[in-house]
Amino acid sequence: MKLGEDFYQRDDIVQIARELLGKVLFTRINGIVTSGMIVETEAYSWRERGCHAYGSKKTQRNAILFENGGYAYVYLCYGMHNLFNIVTNKPGVAEAVLIRALEPIDGLEEMKLRRNLNAVDLRLTSGPGKLTKALGINRTLNGKSLLNNEVWVEDRPGIMLPTVIEASARIGIEYAKEDALLPWRFTLKGNKWVSK
Repeated sequence: MKLGEDFYQRDDIVQIARELLGKVLFTRINGIVTSGMIVETEAYSWRERGCHAYGSKKTQRNAILFENGGYAYVYLCYGMHNLFNIVTNKPGVAEAVLIRALEPIDGLEEMKLRRNLNAVDLRLTSGPGKLTKALGINRTLNGKSLLNNEVWVEDRPGIMLPTVIEASARIGIEYAKEDALLPWRFTLKGNKWVSK
């Protein structure tokens, strides 16, 4: 079942980031469906320096963060990696969850082609830049509604999850100073697809 607006438009970014673990991220690109179970997330809020909208500063790049929860925020990192985020909360409150790693499920052959891999191994989707390439996510999906059929998230009944969620500091945001230490990175304990 596709997640609805009520899931995304809540005001607890940490809870949403935790609850996205075990959900399944889908894309339909040129008619080809690919998907993976979310095994790693990071929460970002305008209140802390790790967020692109820190202090509620709105720019052309981050404008989608200020919309209703339930949109895709895709940006280019280090000039080469598209990173996929899920916008949350109400209009004017800039918050999002970065999807950092997936356990691949559907469309494995297409994912291997997109990643130029011969086998399904940990290089496929075990990092934020890897998973976007595997799922065909680029900046053309920035601002797309997650209620439509290009990119969306489902709650798939029957997926067996570990009962332990680990919380730790987010990765690669040393510039955020003390905010970099917030335990806002969430992973499914023991899942081999979590980024290294």
